[in-house]
Amino acid sequence: RALESARAREARMSQLRAATRLGRLPQDRADAERSRRLLESVYATFTEGFTTADLTEARNLIDG
Repeated sequence: RALESARAREARMSQLRAATRLGRLPQDRADAERSRRLLESVYATFTEGFTTADLTEARNLIDG
């Protein structure tokens, strides 16, 4: 729900945080892959700020 709410408000940082939290949850392999793709799609919308804690954490989850 947090991700949907953030999307509705077009709040990219909130979207990133929600997708990152989702990516940290224990999941089976298929769910983990879907979460990673979701996080990648949100991460790809950013053009700056890659040294911030939020974007660094997201990149680390994407890279595995």
